[in-house]
Amino acid sequence: MNRPAKRPLTRSRTSNMVGATDVIRRPERIIKLADRSVSLVLGSGGARGLAHIGIIEWLEKAGFEIESIAGSSMGALVGGIYAIGELEAYTHWVKALRQIDVLRLLDFSFQKSGLIKGDRIIATLKELTGDRNIEDLPISFTAVATNVNDQKEIWLNHGSLFDAIRASIAIPTIFTPVKYRGKILVDGGLINPIPIAPTLRDKTDLTVAVDLSADPDPRCNDKLPESSRGEQESSSYRRRISHFIDGLQARLVRSSEEEMGLFDVISGAMETMQNTIARFKLASYSPDVTISIPRNSCAFYEFYRAEEMIELGRCHAQRVMQAYL
Repeated sequence: MNRPAKRPLTRSRTSNMVGATDVIRRPERIIKLADRSVSLVLGSGGARGLAHIGIIEWLEKAGFEIESIAGSSMGALVGGIYAIGELEAYTHWVKALRQIDVLRLLDFSFQKSGLIKGDRIIATLKELTGDRNIEDLPISFTAVATNVNDQKEIWLNHGSLFDAIRASIAIPTIFTPVKYRGKILVDGGLINPIPIAPTLRDKTDLTVAVDLSADPDPRCNDKLPESSRGEQESSSYRRRISHFIDGLQARLVRSSEEEMGLFDVISGAMETMQNTIARFKLASYSPDVTISIPRNSCAFYEFYRAEEMIELGRCHAQRVMQAYL
């Protein structure tokens, strides 16, 4: 999977900010089997977003041309790295997270606005893939963040790619917010977990949206590699991250095993809110195709399950997109 060769479409971009009430309807049309150009909408969902990698890999292998990407939170991260042409390098890196100490990537913050600064993670990714301005990328890309000043979403489609990604992944209370042109930005999934609207003026054949908060679906479980599942269960990395999460919860006011820790409360509340908003977004904008990843496939912090989630993405992409071959 190499760098995309060209920037094949031009989209009108009179503003990089959109209000939550702005709605643009896509005209109804008949989808033909020969349609191959794709606007890809990558939703938020933490580690479940690793399934985006498998979906992109399957689409490319099947001959679809991804000409535009809009992403929120983890969708912005994976989509941006693909747009810069370095998804293969990122995939190798994230799969290796079972063998390295993830705690080295967590630069704890002493600010009240968030537990983690996130600078170390972004610096590592920049070193791995390089950085470019979004307007210079070979395909159209938009990262969605939330502007807490005016309670609206903001579309980031100019300037540093990783500055946009950092804003889009700024989960409230977990990552510190990002200051951008006098605004305070946090996770895009807070207000738009499936950002279909930035793609509505694209002249592509299909709009494919990836929903990471779908109902449980066991149909792909038997296709996951047995060796991968066994390795995940026994890895020392998994034990270390579990101990870390337990210790973090204990420090954040967890007085008994029956009581939820603050970490669980925050993640559960965020997921509940995003799942509800995602249903409204899909109903309002109606993409041509929706690839649904079960919301219970993994927790949002389980990045050590990369190989499993990538395969799950491939499985669901094949099942849904096979009709368009």
